[in-house]
Amino acid sequence: MPDPVGSKTAIVIGAGPAGLTAAYELLQRAPHIKPVVYEMSEALGGIARTVNYKGNRIDIGGHRFFSKSGRVLKWWQNILPLETTDERRVTINYQNKTTSFLPTGQIADPQKTDKVMLVRHRLSRIFFEGKFFEYPVTLNKNTLANLGLARILKIAAGYVRARLAPRPEKSLEDFFINRFGRELYLLFFKDYTEKVWGVPCAQILPEWGSQRVKSLSISRVLKHMLGEFFPFLKDHRKVATSLIHQFLYPKLGPGQMWEEVAAHVRDGGGEIHLRHQIVGLAARDEKIVKVKIRDLATGLVETRSGDYFFSTMPVKELIAALEPPAPPVVRETAQGLEYRDFVTVGLLLRQLNNKDIARENWIYIQEKKVKVGRLQIFNNWSPYLVKDPGTMWVGLEYFCCQGDALWSKSDRDFLQFAIDELVLMGMIRAEDVLDGTVIRMPKAYPAYTGTYPSFHLIRDFTDRFENLFLIGRNGMHKYNNQDHSMLAAMTAVDNIVTGKASKDNIWAINMEDDFQESD
Repeated sequence: MPDPVGSKTAIVIGAGPAGLTAAYELLQRAPHIKPVVYEMSEALGGIARTVNYKGNRIDIGGHRFFSKSGRVLKWWQNILPLETTDERRVTINYQNKTTSFLPTGQIADPQKTDKVMLVRHRLSRIFFEGKFFEYPVTLNKNTLANLGLARILKIAAGYVRARLAPRPEKSLEDFFINRFGRELYLLFFKDYTEKVWGVPCAQILPEWGSQRVKSLSISRVLKHMLGEFFPFLKDHRKVATSLIHQFLYPKLGPGQMWEEVAAHVRDGGGEIHLRHQIVGLAARDEKIVKVKIRDLATGLVETRSGDYFFSTMPVKELIAALEPPAPPVVRETAQGLEYRDFVTVGLLLRQLNNKDIARENWIYIQEKKVKVGRLQIFNNWSPYLVKDPGTMWVGLEYFCCQGDALWSKSDRDFLQFAIDELVLMGMIRAEDVLDGTVIRMPKAYPAYTGTYPSFHLIRDFTDRFENLFLIGRNGMHKYNNQDHSMLAAMTAVDNIVTGKASKDNIWAINMEDDFQESD
């Protein structure tokens, strides 16, 4: 006979997209397993949270709700229905094998309810040498005029050389040059990527490119350009996801999705505890049997047993918390894993000095003279993110490491620093700044540097625990988008339901082309 409802417990570490998806899926598909979620911070959604600053909402990192997985698309719509619209606008994604993206039957009017997903048009560009270029790089009249004939010839020559004599791909630099040629790599990829990771591209493993740039290349750009003029040439199943022009977006930002999921989890009998940190995991006979949890409000530590454990906490911290300790080589590898941290500066403006950028979702800043990596225009993600529609609400994104000069700036100094950089680029006037805030996000990006080449030692070790599932960006130390993190959680629950012992299918998420997507 099946176990009675709630007779087993799943401890879920972290209330980001992966952790909350795992909890929701367990309630839907394995009701005899009760999910208990512990989140160290005070907010739901992880890096996909939405921060409300005086009525103006900040999307940390920019989260397009787009996926090549029909399962994820339907899942999102089940939580937040699509805005009232006609079918032509709704068909914004291409087929995923036999699954077309069409409404699931639930639609809502954003004028009457907050619980709705909007259909948004994507516009992002690169700012380089004071000029704007389409992103991804598109061979249009603007690009040709901005680059000039001499540079175009150098780009063409570099691309031909790269195709005739590709380099062995030992680094991210090799990856970029093989796909775009050296000149285009130097122009549009090198500086921004090194801002993100803080080290030269030649010192970054090529896996980052395999996960983030994917199949996009000069040849793909050319095919895409031809497809815009001759639609019959398009194969909607094979368009590189960097080129998608529309996406879905919760009316009140990405955190709204995860707040709704959390409400479903609680209503279904699950538990969610905020400001609770996992400080120990006890293992016995190749199983995790219990965890130690510190209540950050009181400092008290309790122990809780469980039957299944889902971890989205940073792998470095997971291995350090294991009792008995992991083998020395595993501990050393985990200790050597590196991360990049993230700071968003939100600025409320009367107006933008450069009217040309008022339509953007975000702008990649390729200028060497400034530290900012990307600029978001929150008005264009959703007009409902902005309290006063007569103002402009923007976010400057900085990539850094805890303790470095950027991270250590006071909020006041950081605000002024960000204002000065936008003024320097001619995008705003200082007198148009009305207000601002600074948000720090530690361990936002697991890095493919440090001891990452030996990560297989950690995977082999943790996979031995039959009831432990590593999911999510930090849980897998893998630069996943939120849909990939969700799919990892769904697959882990699949394995529990079906009794599948191997975890290879979880680690395969975002490795095969069908799952790949780029920012």
